[in-house]
Amino acid sequence: AGAETVKRAVELDLASRFQESLVCYQEGIDLLLQVVKATKDEAKKHRYRKKISEYMTRAEDIKKHIEKEKQGTLTFFSDGKYHKQIRIEENATGFGYEKLFHEYLTEIVSEVWVEDPYIRHVHQASRYLLYNFLRFCEMLIKGPCKVKTIHLLTSCDEGSGRSQQMSGLEEIQQSLRNYGVTLNIEFSSSIHDREIRFNNGWMIKIGRGLDYFKKPQGRFSIGYCDFDLRPCHETTVDVFHTKHTKKM
Repeated sequence: AGAETVKRAVELDLASRFQESLVCYQEGIDLLLQVVKATKDEAKKHRYRKKISEYMTRAEDIKKHIEKEKQGTLTFFSDGKYHKQIRIEENATGFGYEKLFHEYLTEIVSEVWVEDPYIRHVHQASRYLLYNFLRFCEMLIKGPCKVKTIHLLTSCDEGSGRSQQMSGLEEIQQSLRNYGVTLNIEFSSSIHDREIRFNNGWMIKIGRGLDYFKKPQGRFSIGYCDFDLRPCHETTVDVFHTKHTKKM
């Protein structure tokens, strides 16, 4: 029975049905341990223990894989297509822009496209949206990429917020110019998607766009300046490579 159970565990393992596989490995190991206790032949005991050790090692590896999935990072390879998904839980910390984007900002990145409908005014509930975009630009300036052009597509603010939005964006634009970076700004009344693209082929879609951080409790609270310490809203981040997606 133990041998049949671990055989089933291996089959499920090969089929990437890891949760079911783990259960079968654990049941099979328990059954094989009972066999070892009842076996008097020392040579057989040695062989059983060796196989049990191998199964236990594999079960531990699967357990770690499942735990990693629970923590929110999944990577898919379907028909050769790359898709990484990160689930950011409510109130999670440690998801500053550097943490999220760093591995995709290689030295060849010189052009960035940002599509986000809510890069708007800096007062009331939306006061931090322009600051978030500024923080994102600061990350690009710090490298290791050599960004020369940033394209921003967003929506126009309404009413009195319009002038504040334009003033803020123009100030960012001028400041970037001092670092040799051109910010091209376009507006669309129909934009809904939120995505960021780099000219090395990586594309990142964030459910909440750049605004996945919670409002800080105060100007002098931990997390106000360091986004790695700022609690997040629940959201999903999907990472693709344009080699495996429709041409934009």
